Amino acid sequence: MVSALAGTTISTFLTAKSPEQSLEIVQRRPAREVRIGSVTIGGDHPIAVQSMTTTRTEDVDATLAEIHALEEAGVEIIRVAVPFEKSAEALPILKREMTVPLVADIHFDSRMAILALEAGVDKIRLNPGNISQRKRVERVVEMAKERAVPIRIGVNSGSVEKEFLEKHGSPTPQAMVDSALKHIGILEDMDFHDIVLSLKSTDTLAALRAYRLASERIPYPLHLGITEAGQPPYGQLKTAAGLGGLLLDGIGDTIRVSLTGDSTLEVKAGFDILKATGRRVLDPEVVACPSCGRIEIDLFPLVKEVEEYAKTLGQTPIRITVLGCPVNGPGEAREADIGVAGGRQIGFIYRRGVQVRKCPEAELLSALKEEVERFLEEERAAGAV
Repeated sequence: MVSALAGTTISTFLTAKSPEQSLEIVQRRPAREVRIGSVTIGGDHPIAVQSMTTTRTEDVDATLAEIHALEEAGVEIIRVAVPFEKSAEALPILKREMTVPLVADIHFDSRMAILALEAGVDKIRLNPGNISQRKRVERVVEMAKERAVPIRIGVNSGSVEKEFLEKHGSPTPQAMVDSALKHIGILEDMDFHDIVLSLKSTDTLAALRAYRLASERIPYPLHLGITEAGQPPYGQLKTAAGLGGLLLDGIGDTIRVSLTGDSTLEVKAGFDILKATGRRVLDPEVVACPSCGRIEIDLFPLVKEVEEYAKTLGQTPIRITVLGCPVNGPGEAREADIGVAGGRQIGFIYRRGVQVRKCPEAELLSALKEEVERFLEEERAAGAV
């Protein structure tokens, strides 16, 4: 087979010379602001990190223990399953004992949504594929509107309605978006606009394309997630693969990493993904090279010591690089807030792109700490931290 690009050269491949792309972070997609208890998403508000409890909601003691562990981990919104009346009965107790917004996850039985709203939850999640009768949805919407409680329309590839499966042949990204549009229409017909949308799939490409389609047509905040991503560490990698491109392109207003097992790991993974994409950096990022035969300092122990030091800095958005390569290291160190580039038993330290120190390998850690403190002093003086 002859390639369609056979004989193509750079000059014929490029139809026009494109201007160099700016390396500034892409502006967030504008989305309507929606308030969920004490947290607001959309607009310019930070991308919120969510999780969901794994306990039976009616087991109040176990559920509260998990809620408090999630709060300690830094979660900003917590969702609990409400499949039964006894689950709904636990909601007022949970609500009184927690400090972050409470979301009720509703499937099949719209009565559970009514009970959850009566219990004072901060948001309802409805799966349109599981509550198909419009009059039941309308009753929930009416009550949510009275109480100023937002609704997340949570479309899932595993439960897309039959009409859209027949139209598209499978739960394609367009089928998921069509389902979302149908149910958004019901809410908008009732003059209800406190809407959040998710379009989750276990297929990373399907989820990415569904969210991209939705971002072009729907003005409401998007809750990002890859459903049933699996156990860590693969679950984190799969979620990052599916959502990273969206976040880099400014799409997404809240995120959940759906992992099998300890729910507190979802919180750390969510913040790590936001930090890796530059969307929300709350603590230090340590960048280190993978090492190779060009390195002439003992890199690994230094990286470990710097990482331990970075933990003491708390919620400080600073990028520190520790690089051993004399080829790429200097240039890459200039790109960080504080960077170390190794040479032959020596190291060069850069602050804001400028070389400020040259010192023996044994003094690199102490010198780096001093430069970090100087950097933070400057940031505090400027009101940046």
